[in-house]
Amino acid sequence: MASEQTWEHVRAIVARLDTANGTDPDEIAMRLLKVTEEAGEVAQAYIGMQGQNPRKGTTHTRGDVAVELCDVILSAMVALHSFDDAPAQLLTIAARQTAERLHRPVGS
Repeated sequence: MASEQTWEHVRAIVARLDTANGTDPDEIAMRLLKVTEEAGEVAQAYIGMQGQNPRKGTTHTRGDVAVELCDVILSAMVALHSFDDAPAQLLTIAARQTAERLHRPVGS
């Protein structure tokens, strides 16, 4: 799970965005779209890592993909603040529930 220090950084990002951009529905939509934008950058980095574009060749590394995945996670954490008053707790609960589902026998 994300450390308390990570959540402190996310809260600082949220506070800055709230001050700069407000919290109206359009801003919340932009925060959600940011998650999608970052996911696209993961895909781009992975395609570059695989060298799928013959004209460009291999353009990215596993490390590049990992950094882009961090951007997706952080963007989602920021967006989560708009939908829950205790996002760290909610994420912990969601992770636990997912782990429990994965350990259940098939068909349970």
